[in-house]
Amino acid sequence: MQTQNPSVSLIRAKSYEQEALRESLTTLLEPFGGMAAFVKPGNRVLLKPNLLTGSRPTKECTTRPELVRAVAEMVIEVGGKPFLGDSPAFGSAKGVAEANGLLPILEALNIPIVEFHGKRYQTVNDNFNHLLLSKETMEADVIINLPKVKSHAQLTVTLGVKNLFGCVPGKMKAWWHFEAGKDANRFGEMLVETARAINPNLTILDGIIGHEGNGPSGGEPRDLGVLAASKNVFALDRAVLEILKVSPLEVPTMAASQRLGICPELSEIEFPNLSPDLLQIEDWRLPDKLIPIDFAMPRVIKSTFKHLYIRFIKEPISAYGKG
Repeated sequence: MQTQNPSVSLIRAKSYEQEALRESLTTLLEPFGGMAAFVKPGNRVLLKPNLLTGSRPTKECTTRPELVRAVAEMVIEVGGKPFLGDSPAFGSAKGVAEANGLLPILEALNIPIVEFHGKRYQTVNDNFNHLLLSKETMEADVIINLPKVKSHAQLTVTLGVKNLFGCVPGKMKAWWHFEAGKDANRFGEMLVETARAINPNLTILDGIIGHEGNGPSGGEPRDLGVLAASKNVFALDRAVLEILKVSPLEVPTMAASQRLGICPELSEIEFPNLSPDLLQIEDWRLPDKLIPIDFAMPRVIKSTFKHLYIRFIKEPISAYGKG
């Protein structure tokens, strides 16, 4: 994805308070030239937070509204036109955004919420050419990925790469859990190819308070005091795993990206602010046990997969990439 050594900006950040957070984000993005380096006047900018669920807003399992607000304001100030989108695991994007306190912020800034609709896009890996991606994502001028640091009972840890799975429309996500979920390696490769096709312009990771233990939603909040940003989502995930002291081989997305040769080694990543060893967490809690990816799904959903698959695979393929 990158021709030169990727750069990951890491800083300490302790507060979601508006002024402090804005100052932190300015410092975080300074090595890249600030938000203006990513967003030009008139650009349509997708903000892609983690909107997993609206049922546990106090458990820190979604991207904080304060972070979304601060990033959106920075986009607007350089002339961009932000919109927010996701395909939550449970419910609609608007419903989950409302439950997590995002609606007043979005209304105040006049930022629309879009529900994702699928379209096929060419992927680098022929094994995943039937992957359906969000049309709204792929047609955005700029994509800003806003993941949360979380332990994950199926994938060990979920960071920037996994957050982009939210750009796959809901029914197709369930289909992939069913189709590839019996093989963690294949599922990890699918997530990596999703991230590679979407190729976000910028990933800003919310690690001020993480979610440890039995995530993605059944764990508990954990103060980390970290913000991370990078143009390269794979480099960012690799750096954050180093902070959490989790082996890349334990995380299917990271293991797959290494097998495919698209994840840089830690020694190849530049750290213009803090390095991961200065931010390490000694006792980050992983899930008590990993559960199969092909979770039990209602029979009515399973019965539609054959029909959906036939429809998806016959749809025309668009060249992937952003305009």
